[in-house]
Amino acid sequence: MGKKNQPSLEGHVSGQSNKPLSKPAHALPFTQVIEETGCSLADGLSPCEASSRYQEYGKNDLGEDGGVQPGKILLRQVANAMTLVLILAMGVSFGIQSWIEGGVVCAIIILNIVVGFWQEFNAEKTMDSLRSLSSPTASAVRGGKTDTVSTVEIVPGDMVEMKTGDTVPADVRLIEAVNFETDEALLTGESLPVNKDADAVFDEDTGPGDRLNVAFSSSTVTKGRARGVVFATGMHTEIGSIAMSLRQKDSRRRPVKRKPDGSAGPHRYAQAWGMTAGDAIGHFLGVNVGTPLQKKLSRLALLLFGIAVICAIIVLGANRFSNNQEVIIYAVATGLSMIPASLIVVLTITMSAGTKRMVARNVIVRNLKALEALGSVTDICSDKTGTLTQGKMVAKKAWIPAKGTYSVGVSNEPHNPGNGDLSFTAKQPRELDFEKEEQSTSYSELLEDNQHLLEYLKVASLANLATVHENQEGEWTARGDPTEIAIQVFASRFDWNRLKYTQGDDAQWKQLAEFPFDSDVKKMSVVFEEVQSSKKYVFTKGAVERVIYSCTQIFNENGDAPDDMTDTTREDILANMESLAALGLRVLALASKEFTGTITKGENLERTGIEDNLIFRGLVGLYDPPRPESAPSVRQCQKAGIQVHM
Repeated sequence: MGKKNQPSLEGHVSGQSNKPLSKPAHALPFTQVIEETGCSLADGLSPCEASSRYQEYGKNDLGEDGGVQPGKILLRQVANAMTLVLILAMGVSFGIQSWIEGGVVCAIIILNIVVGFWQEFNAEKTMDSLRSLSSPTASAVRGGKTDTVSTVEIVPGDMVEMKTGDTVPADVRLIEAVNFETDEALLTGESLPVNKDADAVFDEDTGPGDRLNVAFSSSTVTKGRARGVVFATGMHTEIGSIAMSLRQKDSRRRPVKRKPDGSAGPHRYAQAWGMTAGDAIGHFLGVNVGTPLQKKLSRLALLLFGIAVICAIIVLGANRFSNNQEVIIYAVATGLSMIPASLIVVLTITMSAGTKRMVARNVIVRNLKALEALGSVTDICSDKTGTLTQGKMVAKKAWIPAKGTYSVGVSNEPHNPGNGDLSFTAKQPRELDFEKEEQSTSYSELLEDNQHLLEYLKVASLANLATVHENQEGEWTARGDPTEIAIQVFASRFDWNRLKYTQGDDAQWKQLAEFPFDSDVKKMSVVFEEVQSSKKYVFTKGAVERVIYSCTQIFNENGDAPDDMTDTTREDILANMESLAALGLRVLALASKEFTGTITKGENLERTGIEDNLIFRGLVGLYDPPRPESAPSVRQCQKAGIQVHM
């Protein structure tokens, strides 16, 4: 589609635009990127200009592979040494008028080609149909209006808006980012979302993983919202450069061996051309490409063909190379008997049967040789989060210094607060025997005359943006950050769900202010007013090492009045944090205080003073439960001799 004027990809610099800017986009202020891309900060591109750029730069995609190509699939079935030897054997059989043997070999060849072709053709059709199902869109500002535009029509200079759940349509230099995080695992391998900063400017040689002012194509927005200008589309994006490198094929031409001065004799050219021709023939016959089994079969076919020729020559030699037809038939039949005509069809049918079993388990096999690769696996290297685990955090431990440690039993429904037993012990985490199970206790018993637990639950429930509720079908659903969902579920186990206390006309708590999580302070805080008493409170949660230094008081065991927070107390808290972390838990701290200041609507508040002089309320330990099928799968791999590495 009009790509004749598109800049060449050769020598493309990482971070540059389709039409190079003065510097890579991450090394320029966003105002300069806007100016150089010809975008309007207020109105974006005009529809006419967007159409013109689409004609100039082409589609915003990673190119097409031509779809299903039956000719290539058929050629792959024929162009291998074993099939070619069988075709040759068929030709010789018919040549000596051995119709039955020739017919059998012909039937075997046809069966093998049909089975292999049909399997791969269906798999390619399925993959092609799956690709056609996805039609992503993006929100682009054009002519001063926000329009929903197909992602393939996004062009350099487009102003795009992104929010939680969106897929970034192209490489975007951010203009505005509000608590904006993206998941860049497909590009950098980093499993945690990356917090973006639109105002930052970086050196030209900064790697993609550290370009915090750029949102990369195909990454997903996990939090917040942002606005930015597109500077690279299609194959000029970072993900496009990876796709291009994967598609590049090494030259099959052998280099000429040269002397130190760069000269080479004619024999060196002949040698290079001879080796190149040998490679081409070997590639066609399949002896130097493909899987190990394919290479072995191709070499076996050529070996057997050679043996067949030798046997035929021996028979003819024993009969003094007589031209008697019976002697020739006997010689050819002796040679053909060396070729296992049924071997290839048996292998093809066996692999085809294997693909049927895979399809029954919802796995699409595009090529039969994939099954051989699967059967040859010796090691599996696996990610943990979301692969072996559910990617859904569960609050397993809660430590309140004035009371003890609360535990949650095994739960196979992470979002259901009614699933999993509650238990309590008066010991600190560092004093616990985690192998010993405590007796189950109801939440009402644990809450009875327990002011310290109540204060802890207020922080857990209200310093929290996640929503956990039961839908009309009786299923528990959740929205928000996985960490906050886990803490909200824990609070809901004690009937302290945030929705219950903050929604409706008779809401008991009213939110006055919010300070979102910041990667610098590693805390988030909210200010709430208790409607009945008109008292205001600050509730804070965050990294343990940051929260404890914002706290000046702590309630110790059965203390009616708070004690001062000392360095010794902080060391004790950190020791208990280490005990929980040793169980594989992610540990956060909770704190709160009564707020005596005034809050005016629309007024900007400084979080520094509000998040100081807090009372430490406790720790919470979060756990990412493994998938139910993980342990049996790993065990099966080990029984099969496959080592699993995490």
